[in-house]
Amino acid sequence: MINNIKDLRFTPDVWVRVLADSLMVAGSYAAALLTHFLLVAQHGEAVLPLRYLQTFIQSVWILLPISLVIFAANGFYTRGRAYRGRYKMLVVAQAVTLSYLAFGFVAFLLVDWINPPRSVIFIALVYTLVLTLGSRAGVHLWEIMEENRKDKAQAAHPDPIPLLPQPEKTILVIGGAGYIGSGLLPRLLEHGYKVRLLDLLMFGKEPIAGVLHHPNLELIEADFRQVDKVVEAMRGVDTVVHLGGLVGDPACALDENLTTEINLVATRTIAEIAKGMGVKRFVFASTCSVYGASDMVLNERSSLNPVSLYARSKIASEQVLHKLKSDDFSVVILRFGTIYGLSGRTRFDLVVNLLTAKAVVDKKITVFGGDQWRPFVHVDDASLAVMMAVEASKERVHNETFNVGGNDGNMTLGQVGELIQRLRPEAELIDSGRDGDRRNYRVDFSKIRLVMGFEPQWTVEKGVRQVIDALESSKVRDYRSALYSNVKFLTEETSSDTVKQYYTGWEREMIEQAHTATTEETIPAVPTARA
Repeated sequence: MINNIKDLRFTPDVWVRVLADSLMVAGSYAAALLTHFLLVAQHGEAVLPLRYLQTFIQSVWILLPISLVIFAANGFYTRGRAYRGRYKMLVVAQAVTLSYLAFGFVAFLLVDWINPPRSVIFIALVYTLVLTLGSRAGVHLWEIMEENRKDKAQAAHPDPIPLLPQPEKTILVIGGAGYIGSGLLPRLLEHGYKVRLLDLLMFGKEPIAGVLHHPNLELIEADFRQVDKVVEAMRGVDTVVHLGGLVGDPACALDENLTTEINLVATRTIAEIAKGMGVKRFVFASTCSVYGASDMVLNERSSLNPVSLYARSKIASEQVLHKLKSDDFSVVILRFGTIYGLSGRTRFDLVVNLLTAKAVVDKKITVFGGDQWRPFVHVDDASLAVMMAVEASKERVHNETFNVGGNDGNMTLGQVGELIQRLRPEAELIDSGRDGDRRNYRVDFSKIRLVMGFEPQWTVEKGVRQVIDALESSKVRDYRSALYSNVKFLTEETSSDTVKQYYTGWEREMIEQAHTATTEETIPAVPTARA
């Protein structure tokens, strides 16, 4: 609650909502006094209307500050306004009830001064609940109706999504043996594409064992920072999907130089080679973490507010790609939500998978920062989005950025914990406060749905059940293994000689500027790629 007060920013939009709540509280209190006056008058008791007016004037100035402070503490004017459904109604009811309990206590202490009838407080509570819940439910209903109207308008004027009917072309997937890539490769091969995979295979060949011997798969086992190997892999390629990189805040924080080299320098080099060799489409895996911390519902045009090196490295990479894009070199940036679920190379350093594993194995679900929002997307849906970005016509996706996920996937970490506990009731749910992670963002995914027709096939609950089944069937034997964690693998399994580090200066400038930059801002010029 204290964090909601700290995060409060008095924008014009916030002032309007504060004023609306003030009017509802004051109006409910006045209506309660009037109701009490009429009830007493009906019983033939002598009452003075001026006494009720005096009570209202003396006490409403105490009720309003109490209510507004408690409303703000419950997130009415910050992140809480993004709450949905029954959870939102519960938060509103809780805040209103607490406000009148606090007001009743103050009235008891100041009985010689304000002393409203006790029944008035209860009646005002009921009236305020009706107004606050009703107004918010009305807004939510209006949003649903507006979204349905847009969907019907879209359906009334169908604009079929043309695909590129060229299954014989070769697609280069960089970093395709990882979490998303191990799910993408089977999709591409099933659609008849020839796939060339450039990957160091740090996690071995097991993640892609199912397609390793497919006749349309060509494997180049190499580091994508090796320019000669990138050039070799790029020959005869029309489309490049770049999934490679260090992923996740903890893994990237281990070594800033290494993160910058892999996530930024290598991306710039790969993209320049691709453009120089006539690649037509470059699909780049970015992240919704670039939004960092915000109380607004964010879309692709929203300002970026990164709070980690990982996010800044992705912003800088997006900026480099924006510099390189042209009519003949089409860049498609996919900002993935927080991924969950099973793939060839499953990860258990991601919140949904990790909390589920802890519930099954440790019988505990420890949530840090339960009120923080995240946009969740299943790894299968992430690979589906990449597939659609590969196949969509140029006019649909040319030099565009898309958030990848579904609006129903926006959940607080606390809601995720409650969902998992509902499926594993024997597990104890523990809220341990915050752990220093300042990310908090809810994302709008309308663009990818309207432009590419992307609809998530998974829900968080379905994904949690999938992970539970894998753990109970021993498909996953030890979720704590370094194979399932990027940061553990880098610290425990990777030799320091596996990678070399270099820095020339422009990278640092871009990473530092990414603290406040948006994807459309002017960025420093970068030198020609090294041979």
